[in-house]
Amino acid sequence: MRQLSALTVALLLLAGGILAAGCGEDGAAAGATISVYVAAPLCKEARQQLRRESGRVGDLRVRPVCLASVEAKGGADLARAGANARRATEDSTAVAFLEAPGPAAKFSAPIVESADIGWATATSGAAAMRRVLLALAEGDPNAPRTAVREVLNEAS
Repeated sequence: MRQLSALTVALLLLAGGILAAGCGEDGAAAGATISVYVAAPLCKEARQQLRRESGRVGDLRVRPVCLASVEAKGGADLARAGANARRATEDSTAVAFLEAPGPAAKFSAPIVESADIGWATATSGAAAMRRVLLALAEGDPNAPRTAVREVLNEAS
């Protein structure tokens, strides 16, 4: 059996620490920053609501990620909608994806939900952000993604 060098062991431990700092299904560390992905039409209200709530829930910092607009002549740019959804699925800090009603919503939902991220449509960015913050406040602080997903799935 080969022995691992001290450098290899240190790198493995560092990689494990970085992965543990995310907030996917494994939970979130105290003081972690989590992300809420927000469709362009909802972003201004969502940011304002988050500011009113001090941008925190307990030990967690909440960061809104405003997405590129999917509006296109005569409908929605589904390629952009897909890119927005995939962006959220690639972010280990993502706990929610808030989408405006419309054709893009039906397209982004299965992509986001396949990554076990809470997804919801809303006409009010403020109301949607309040639901996310309430889910974080009432849910398990060690599993924010699960807490948000459960609340958003109930509302859908």
